[in-house]
Amino acid sequence: MDISAGIKASLAGRYASALFDLASENGTVTPVESDLDTLAAALAESADLAALTTNPELARDVQGKAMAAVAKTLKLSPLTINFLGVLAGNRRLAKLPAIITAFKAIAAAQRGEVTATVTSAHPLNTDQLAALKTKLTAREGRTVMLTAAVDPDLLGGLVVTIGSTRIDASIRTRLNSLAQAMKA
Repeated sequence: MDISAGIKASLAGRYASALFDLASENGTVTPVESDLDTLAAALAESADLAALTTNPELARDVQGKAMAAVAKTLKLSPLTINFLGVLAGNRRLAKLPAIITAFKAIAAAQRGEVTATVTSAHPLNTDQLAALKTKLTAREGRTVMLTAAVDPDLLGGLVVTIGSTRIDASIRTRLNSLAQAMKA
């Protein structure tokens, strides 16, 4: 499966691609992806950890030691721990959220998956999400991983975003289109 040139061209994408290649060679893509999910949750949860990764006043070795301690506490794999050390040594810890996103995109592409974001006015139940996933998988020809979001401003309907494709079937858009047509 071909990976987007945009992902590989970015700084975060190059680091993510290198980590993916190493994980593939070691057969540890799934554990590394799990580690990165754990790390992303920790970054979102802890303002102190997020500050540690973005503080330019901290020395590289201080950031490296702190990230090694965090990695040990989170029980991350050796490859992920070494990777965090490289990021700290190269002063790239601030790019960690983007690297995590890029790694997940690369791993999903290798598995033949595509990510879709579904935004609705009200939360969708499990059956609705399953039906939508089935229809989107049939439309795309590959497995679709859904991420659900709620935006009450839509009034009703759905907005589905798959990569750069957007399917907007929201009532808000229909009303806006009707208002534009009435002005003309």
